Amino acid sequence: MRPFLYERPTSVSAAIAMASHLEARHVAPTQANTQFIAGGTNLADYMKLGVAQPERLLDLNELAEPALRQIKTDDDTIRFGALVRMGEAADNNEVRRRCPLLADSLKFAASGQLRNMASLAGNILQRTRCEYFRETSWPCNKREPGSGCAAMEGVNRQHAVLGVSDACIATYHGDFAQALIALDAVVEVEGRRGQRKIPIAGLHRLPGDTPNIETDLAADEVIVAIDVPLGAWSRRSRYLKIRDRESYAFALASAAVALEMDGNTVGQARIALGGVATVPWRARAAEDALRGNALDDKTAAAAAEAAFADARPREHNAFKIPLGKRTLVRALLETRDMKV
Repeated sequence: MRPFLYERPTSVSAAIAMASHLEARHVAPTQANTQFIAGGTNLADYMKLGVAQPERLLDLNELAEPALRQIKTDDDTIRFGALVRMGEAADNNEVRRRCPLLADSLKFAASGQLRNMASLAGNILQRTRCEYFRETSWPCNKREPGSGCAAMEGVNRQHAVLGVSDACIATYHGDFAQALIALDAVVEVEGRRGQRKIPIAGLHRLPGDTPNIETDLAADEVIVAIDVPLGAWSRRSRYLKIRDRESYAFALASAAVALEMDGNTVGQARIALGGVATVPWRARAAEDALRGNALDDKTAAAAAEAAFADARPREHNAFKIPLGKRTLVRALLETRDMKV
């Protein structure tokens, strides 16, 4: 690991001021010389590997604002402070009761030790675990723009089939963000140029020709809260994660599902897919296929077909398409049958 300067700002405004410079608005946060750290479960790992090489770290754990560590609920919203730990949110009784999808997406992620360290804001900003991104001897457009993508012709079993480009097929490996995007969550951000709210669907960028630019954040912006709207679908919701082993493994395919039902008929369906896409993936075509129809094996299968209609597999990851379809069908039927 390269030497770096370590500082601990005590307020959000101080952290922003310390990260701000003329270039901050034009540099991706992952490429900035000054970067924020909270739990450190992702960034510290990549610093050890030489993938991330910030010259200065701003540890956010000393920020004094109490709201950053609180979970607040009202009739129609759950608000998570950015520094709430994954384990704390997963175990929160109100979160589990009012929206099982949120709790499950956190419960099935990582290990207990990591969940107790990782912050919610840091979790949704985590970077890919693509083997070619992690190993600096391989060309990787996400790590070094213009160098190429070794995964295209390499071993790509873990890689994405949705949202891919000719420059990058790295999978987004998180779980919580799938739940957030299905539920139309919004992140609240503060930066040098003021406060703004970003729908979670607009936070992560598709790789396109610039896979190194992963989010819509500037280098001097800090996520301070995550707002999740609740609705008739919130309690009838679940997260299904399929992986090589039952614990401490990333998804090969996952489905975040929330349903508003009128008897056996779908009023509203909210669906996101994980393990198969380059960003948290909202399956709107699948939602459209279900809306207004009775949910049974046939309509669930039709929704799954719609969800993967634009999939682009490579040599070793084509199995993710049938696996992803079966995962979504199972998640839909199990969510339909929940007792709420």
